[in-house]
Amino acid sequence: AAVPAGGLALLLGVLLWQALHGAPLTELSGDQDFQLFLQRNLEFTRKIRGDVAVLQRVVCDTLQLCKEDELVLVRQDLDIAQAPLDQCHKRTFQAETCFSQIRAGLHIYHGSLATIQALLPGHTRLVETLQLDMANLSSNIQQQMEDLGLATVTYPTENQDPLPTFSSNFHHQVGGFFILANFQRFLETAYRALRHLTSL
Repeated sequence: AAVPAGGLALLLGVLLWQALHGAPLTELSGDQDFQLFLQRNLEFTRKIRGDVAVLQRVVCDTLQLCKEDELVLVRQDLDIAQAPLDQCHKRTFQAETCFSQIRAGLHIYHGSLATIQALLPGHTRLVETLQLDMANLSSNIQQQMEDLGLATVTYPTENQDPLPTFSSNFHHQVGGFFILANFQRFLETAYRALRHLTSL
């Protein structure tokens, strides 16, 4: 289930307003609606992380690819994108650039999940649910940024970026492993950013 657009819009509106106008978030720490909102977004992020973890377990159980340190040498031969989120955990982060990075990352991983779908055809429904959640989240962020007059990038509904090509089935499997590992780290960073806001 996607986060209600109104809820996400409120959260992003507060964060962007703070970034643009320098208001301390501490004034909102006791606001029940704001806290409820953060909790909903944390739950939503937890759900997506849980779904990615399920796919990671399937890759481990069925393909015997479980430990990242054992696959590092193979990774050097692969062209696997890792979406940056450095603007989301700097002390002086700007909300506009952080949420632009989140949207760009969601776009990258949305496309990359097609590689997982090809690798795990028995789990197509779970992959499609993940892609739908990601598309909804990205769309909500874009709408909020547009409402505030901030610059946004419009991504096509259908992913136009070429998928990674793999020289062998084994490379395809390892590529899938690293796509999921990178996506899980991406989600953990987003989760930590939201959790930090609840403690202000």
